[in-house]
Amino acid sequence: MFANAQRFNMENVINIGSCQNVQIAQGNRIDGWKMLLENTASNALHDSRARFDPPKCDEDTRVEVTKELMDWIQDRDAPQRLLCMTGAAGAGKSALQQTVADRCSDSNTLGSAFFFSAGDPTRNDLTHVVPTIACQIGLHNSALQDAIAKAVEKDPLIFDKKIKVQMDTLVVAPFKRVCASGELDRSTFPHAILIDGLDECSGEENQAELLSTIKHCFLDNDLPFRIFLASRPEWAIRSTLDPDPEGYLYQLAYHIKLSDKYDATADIRRYLWRKLRDIGRRSRDRRAQSHLWPTEEDIEKLVAAASGQFIYAATVVKYVSERHSSPVDRLRTIVNWSPEAAQQTRPFEHLDMLYRNILSTAKETYKAVDTNRGRDFVLLFRAHQVNALCRHDIRWTWPSELFDEVIGLEEKELEALCSDLHSLVFLQAGHMWFYHQSFSEFLESEFRAQHLFVSETQIRKHVTGSCLQKMCQRKDLWNESTFSLRELS
Repeated sequence: MFANAQRFNMENVINIGSCQNVQIAQGNRIDGWKMLLENTASNALHDSRARFDPPKCDEDTRVEVTKELMDWIQDRDAPQRLLCMTGAAGAGKSALQQTVADRCSDSNTLGSAFFFSAGDPTRNDLTHVVPTIACQIGLHNSALQDAIAKAVEKDPLIFDKKIKVQMDTLVVAPFKRVCASGELDRSTFPHAILIDGLDECSGEENQAELLSTIKHCFLDNDLPFRIFLASRPEWAIRSTLDPDPEGYLYQLAYHIKLSDKYDATADIRRYLWRKLRDIGRRSRDRRAQSHLWPTEEDIEKLVAAASGQFIYAATVVKYVSERHSSPVDRLRTIVNWSPEAAQQTRPFEHLDMLYRNILSTAKETYKAVDTNRGRDFVLLFRAHQVNALCRHDIRWTWPSELFDEVIGLEEKELEALCSDLHSLVFLQAGHMWFYHQSFSEFLESEFRAQHLFVSETQIRKHVTGSCLQKMCQRKDLWNESTFSLRELS
């Protein structure tokens, strides 16, 4: 192939030997650290330019939970080295993660941070998680950086292997080796590892794999790191933290259920007062500059609508702060919101995008499991929502155990229907309850739900048809159902 060739060099080539090992040559040696950098996700960093102006807690909000998180991180002797914080969509998990990341960075205790994002292909799966963590911890110590680089040089295919192998190779083994050599003091090394938005990592199996990797690589090894992980309470993390049957992280993790333990109502009220008054002071609208704006009545309506979720309040502030419009008029649009009044302004656009994303993902997951029946996920879910809303209405008389049968769900299937919606709803005593008032309103608005909208007329038609079919099959349902059927139709 190279007949008569003279005076040429071969650099940056791939040599494949009989043992299938691959070496990428640059001169006589590959650059392991450069390869690591090429496989990191810079967008996932806590101070990334791609995450400019990320959500974070105001100075006097979420004080109690922030203190608990920081106390846990700073207590190196506490037995549980993994803290899992779960909470409903919009409860403020990412804002808390960002606040903790900033504080740990200022105090030189931040080892690494990774912020997942479903909409960013560089950080919505497991591809770049381990290299990004390894890169950040390596930057804290030159000997560790060199050890990580050598690990890459020894196995250039490491980035295509399972993340447990990656974590052992690029983080655990180099860290242990440098500690043993005395080149790194583990007692002073930045030890906080933050992972935000596990639920935004695509695929339940990938989320479960990351949790398993954390357990086997960090918790099962004598390492000084403390891992703070935040997620919506979806299946992957729920199953590992569930005490019954006992999940494998139940005894190992410190679990904060954000939506249950901390009532954010007072913080949301303070946040709205401060932000809206600040907007008013900067506005050219004299009505907004008045000390009478906003009114206490408006604030209380917003607080009630938020249902303890910061995302609603943040959406309101972002909408009202539009510089080219009057904040007074835009706030009035939200307080007096109706689909007709908001056709042009879309005050809840960002919130609705979140809801549509969660609901669409749950729909696709249910469709994949329910392949043989072809049932309408959103219709069934909305039917339960309407049943929940009418729970205290005497015209809706279905017992909870009967309603599932009437609409075609087997026993315990409501749990399967809601298995990917635990960030928005929870089940109690056989009934479905909503964390967010705004999510219920979203489902009832065709303008907001768009292609996911199911009208109440469709629901009543489905329930009526199902009821008639069931009554033909079971005469014992007739007496229980006659009154409800008359009201439904």
